[in-house]
Amino acid sequence: MKTIAIIKYVFLSIGALMLAGAFYLYQDKQAFLKRAETVQGTVIELISKRSDNSTTYAPVVTFTTKKGNKIEFTSSVSSNPPSYSEGESVEVFYDPAEPKDASINGFASLWLGPLILGILGTVFFLIGFGIILFGFLKQRKTLYLRDNGKRIETKFVQVHLNYSMAVNGRNPFQISSQWLNPQTNEMYVFESDSIWFDPTEFIKDDIIKVMIDPSNPKKYYMDISFLPNLKN
Repeated sequence: MKTIAIIKYVFLSIGALMLAGAFYLYQDKQAFLKRAETVQGTVIELISKRSDNSTTYAPVVTFTTKKGNKIEFTSSVSSNPPSYSEGESVEVFYDPAEPKDASINGFASLWLGPLILGILGTVFFLIGFGIILFGFLKQRKTLYLRDNGKRIETKFVQVHLNYSMAVNGRNPFQISSQWLNPQTNEMYVFESDSIWFDPTEFIKDDIIKVMIDPSNPKKYYMDISFLPNLKN
């Protein structure tokens, strides 16, 4: 389906953008730390921030710059339980050219943003890349079996829905067939690739051709080229 083809590139693109954003935030924070000056500040208040299911607390910090200017700022990071308490002394980084650009010297205050964005970006990127890699490996296996596999005739069993997969609330169809290996007397069941329309009316006889790896019949490709191409 065209939807699946779009999804893999959407995940890959979102992941790449998030990773780029994480790298930008990391570089920006590094540049801030290089130009920042360090002073001691004091937590004067904890501001509550409410979301749907929880309440977190962000510290309000006051400090005096090395030029004697008194500055007050609210940390961009909140937590529950609070990471700081009122009256607590904290180390503060601030930009001498813009003292209100300040941050508490703590891992969460400095690096939580890049870290979260980096983790999410990695997850999205790996999902997109994984889908692409899976498709590539599957296509390579199919081409190998087409060129080198042993063609066998299997008996048609049924057409069924594949409930393990769904796109936009729809489940694809699959063709099932079976084959008894005359040399080992073992029964094998084969499943076609996903089919996004009901193929029942196009199955004219009970013979379904399958290409197998002679050394391992569990590696196979069902030939469904007799079906019409789905026009999207």
